[in-house]
Amino acid sequence: MISTIDELRARLAEVRAAAPGSRVALISTIGSLHDGHIDLVHRAREVADIVVVSVFVNPLRFASPADFAAYPRTPEDDARLLASLGVDVVFAPERDELLPDGSATTKVSAGDLGLRYEGRFRPFYFDGLLTVEAKLFHLVRPDVAVYGERDRQRVFLVRRMIRDLFFDVEVATVETVRGDDGLPVSTRVGMLEDRDLAAAALLPAALDAAAANADRGIDACIAAAQSTLMGEPRIRLEYLSVVDPVTFLPVDEGTSGPALALIAATVAGHRLIDNAEIYLG
Repeated sequence: MISTIDELRARLAEVRAAAPGSRVALISTIGSLHDGHIDLVHRAREVADIVVVSVFVNPLRFASPADFAAYPRTPEDDARLLASLGVDVVFAPERDELLPDGSATTKVSAGDLGLRYEGRFRPFYFDGLLTVEAKLFHLVRPDVAVYGERDRQRVFLVRRMIRDLFFDVEVATVETVRGDDGLPVSTRVGMLEDRDLAAAALLPAALDAAAANADRGIDACIAAAQSTLMGEPRIRLEYLSVVDPVTFLPVDEGTSGPALALIAATVAGHRLIDNAEIYLG
């Protein structure tokens, strides 16, 4: 696992020289890898010849030093998993390597949209995410970046950053990997105790209810989702929104066509997000 920028540049030069004209895919992670990341690597293999995975617990994405410190770190397990998948380059820098000035670093702004939905509850999150993503694009120079669709707002904002800052990078996505209970596979879901999983499973059930009632309009769609969650004290709903997938802005009543339902809630102190494509009638 490469830990310095100099090592990264040398390794990338080596693999590119060994396979001239090869396409490079980048998967950026904050570690604690799971089955969803395996699908990202498989997708990267489909769209590129060389796969680079970054493992960096980005402090700019966390609300407080305590949250940052509490995030699970499994570097040995991550290394074994990525080696078993045949990843070509693993970049796992220390904090000071990517953020030499700490939180005082020059930042990329996600703009007004970065303060909606997830950004309303974590106003620092997307600026921190895009800042490190831009650094990785600059260092790796990937042809394609691969993301999971569980965080659709992230994907939207990365695409917009690529457009606005003229990065020559394509975006490939992978459908959300779900367990038998419908929950997205994620590090935070994996931190839930068994007694909390049944409550958390109501979140994808609420999205299913929204989709089933989407032909009746936005109000009926949201009401059906909310009714699914009623009476479950373990869930603290943070937002439930229906947005235009092209602009990521809320849709108006009377809108018809494809839309995206977004949901976020806290269960047993863990923030969970999910989304579903719906069709408004």
